[in-house]
Amino acid sequence: MLPPELRREDGLDGLPEVSELDVVRHFTRLSQWNLSAATTLYPLGSCTMKYNPLANEVVARLSGFAGLHPLVPDQWAQGTLELMARLTQFLRDVSGMPEVTLQPAAGAHGELTGLKMVRAYHVDRGNPRRRVLIPESAHGTNPASAALCGYGVTEVPAGPAGMLEVETVKRMLDDDVAAMMITNPNTLGVFEQEIRGIAHALHAAGALLYCDGANMNALMGVAKPGDMGADVLQFNLHKTFSTPHGGGGPGSGPVAVSALLEPYLPAPRLVESDGAWRWSSDFPKAIGRVRSFHGNVGMLVRAYCYMRMLGGDGLTDATEKAVLNANYLRAHLSRSLPLAVATPSMHECVFSDKDLGETGVHTLDIAKRLLDYGFFAPTIYFPLVVPGAIMVEPTETESKQTLDEFVAAVEAIVAEAHADPAQVTQAPHGTFIGRLDETRAARRPVLRYRKPTAP
Repeated sequence: MLPPELRREDGLDGLPEVSELDVVRHFTRLSQWNLSAATTLYPLGSCTMKYNPLANEVVARLSGFAGLHPLVPDQWAQGTLELMARLTQFLRDVSGMPEVTLQPAAGAHGELTGLKMVRAYHVDRGNPRRRVLIPESAHGTNPASAALCGYGVTEVPAGPAGMLEVETVKRMLDDDVAAMMITNPNTLGVFEQEIRGIAHALHAAGALLYCDGANMNALMGVAKPGDMGADVLQFNLHKTFSTPHGGGGPGSGPVAVSALLEPYLPAPRLVESDGAWRWSSDFPKAIGRVRSFHGNVGMLVRAYCYMRMLGGDGLTDATEKAVLNANYLRAHLSRSLPLAVATPSMHECVFSDKDLGETGVHTLDIAKRLLDYGFFAPTIYFPLVVPGAIMVEPTETESKQTLDEFVAAVEAIVAEAHADPAQVTQAPHGTFIGRLDETRAARRPVLRYRKPTAP
């Protein structure tokens, strides 16, 4: 029973009077209108919307994890602390980097944490530096994180193959550049083949290499950012390591660092002494705490469970299948949509709508029409360097049958665009809610219940 002081007594006119059963049916019905990774292919490029195994959820709900109070003394939380230590070691092994913090609460938060360590490193050497280099195809959070950390941003163009070139980077380096943020594979799905040379050029100029780990699903067990010369890397556990996205739960963005940045890791840090784990703040150069308590522990448990189930060979197999699935779609979809670049793809591939110009059908229309075919839309209009971009990432969890069905749907939509454009431009037709005015929905959202007005 709700205490009287928490009960509202006024402003209740017009609220519907419904039973619990009506409420359950209402929200169950709404859930059945949704497309999700549990119901269909969810091919959002750069997001790695892989299936989250239910085993992860079972383990995270064990009372020893779910019921553990964050202020419990270290000696009463040894199981959870050991799990965190083991997860840290997994991430060290996968990244090829010597140390990891689990504190950051999301990928972008991990970016900010990494850049704060970069700043602390340069301040420690007497020159904080003022600029961060960011490729033109970077994730949107990269320049935002750099600006939030007080840096100016300089955009770096890619070469004709969709990759960064060492000589271009060298021309932009001076003693004011603190770091360069590179996503590898980049947002075109292309592996940055000159990454080692770029890292060497940065280090020769006193700058550091930040690797955005959003596309780590293309590297697990195959290539390590530490071997590429990375000084700092954020992981997105909700992407690569199958913890829930967005509304499905809080995020997690652990950060790995090279030996140069290890002294600046957030504190407290987990240490082992006398056969037990404990938190220690005895790190004088640490940037301090970036998250209340010790990160989103429920997400850490899920990621650790996923890693333990797959093991090292399993993680490698997941990456190989993710790359195989993406290239399977690339080969088949390129018969209907032009590729953004001819360079071989890794775990995702990017197409454009440029061949549909005379039909009046655009990328947004293809995305809307896919809903009628039962598929969630790919990422659209990103990366920004590709006009009318359509970015597809199937992940390793999709079967050949599902991929073939998706290819058939895209081929059918392209055929419709030429034969009956209105069928596509007015889509979706079979969803419970038709095409919205997206500008109005963003600027004038309806966020609360309103009593219906009489006709």
